Amino acid sequence: MTETDQIVSAMACSHLSDLSPQQGPARVLAVDDEFAACKLLSIILGPPAFHCTTACSGEEALVALQKEPFDAVISDLDMPGMGGLQLLTQVRRKYPHMAFLVTTGVDDLDVGVQAMRCGADDYLVKPLREGAVDASLRSALHKRRLERQVENYRLHLEEMVVERTAQLQAAFLEIERSYEHTLQALGAAIDLRDNQTAGHSQRVCRYALEIARAMGWSDRQLGSLARGAYLHDIGKLGIPDGVLLKPGLLTAEERELMQKHAQIGFDLVRDIPFLADAAEIVLAHHERFDGKGYPRGIKGEELLLSARIFAVADTLDAITSERPYQRASSFEKAREIIRRFSGGHFDPEVVNVFLGIAEETWPAIANDQQQSAELAPESIATSSMLRLGLSPTLNR
Repeated sequence: MTETDQIVSAMACSHLSDLSPQQGPARVLAVDDEFAACKLLSIILGPPAFHCTTACSGEEALVALQKEPFDAVISDLDMPGMGGLQLLTQVRRKYPHMAFLVTTGVDDLDVGVQAMRCGADDYLVKPLREGAVDASLRSALHKRRLERQVENYRLHLEEMVVERTAQLQAAFLEIERSYEHTLQALGAAIDLRDNQTAGHSQRVCRYALEIARAMGWSDRQLGSLARGAYLHDIGKLGIPDGVLLKPGLLTAEERELMQKHAQIGFDLVRDIPFLADAAEIVLAHHERFDGKGYPRGIKGEELLLSARIFAVADTLDAITSERPYQRASSFEKAREIIRRFSGGHFDPEVVNVFLGIAEETWPAIANDQQQSAELAPESIATSSMLRLGLSPTLNR
């Protein structure tokens, strides 16, 4: 049984019954060129169940249909001018849900089959019997009413789908806002914990995205990279102040403790569903192409491409940013250092893409970030996330 059949069956069981007084009498148009036949039908189809109007030709019937509404037509097949089948064709085109019965003086099954194929609901053989007319007409009316109910159901279903879709879109937007607020809070926490490098995560994020776009990454890949780059230092939240904020050189023991921030950050975000795809970048952001990085010492193509891209972006910002322990260098010098360490610290393929990007691109990004911070410090994270595509549902 098809879905439509199931709907029809269910609606028939719950809604269909014989014509009730609340619905009023069914309006029937009886069409026959014989006056006696019309008179007989008007008697059979009298109140209270029916209200019958007569017409003596197909042409007259079409005029009557235009003047007032009818629920059903009962037409003779053999009439001068427009015959019953021609009238049936016209009615089906203009009034697709109107019940239509044909009458014939020929007891021929082929005639009935032809009429049914043309869209008739049933056919009656003359002389007409009251019981047969009543039963056939009620059945046809029920069938057509079902069709209207199914169509109304479908139309209503379409409206429900549109409404539900709008609700889902609103829910997705709300989820996206919550993701953005979460990322904003995490970014603010990182900056408060290590204000010496405030703005670093956002700059590195934008540098990394610029390189990835030049490599033809998809929106989904860019979103994952952006989230990982933006939160790469989140593990520093677990490093003691005495180590994280120490102005001088770290001891070997302190350096070992500091290096744990990559694993701490990974452990913080890996179980957060919308950050799970970024967790690996957080873990690998201090790995090196030659395998001399930490915490796992993986190298070459075993290292995520996103982490290899991040390494170049991170070094670019480290060299060109003012730090308590070093003065900022030019972007030109940064390019030379990154070129020199290609194949060691950095993936040569990523370095080639980086060097192929116009040099003025990088200071433009840094200046734009600085101007945003000066104009509206409280909205830096949110505006950056919108610009960078950090919202995960937008990049699926």
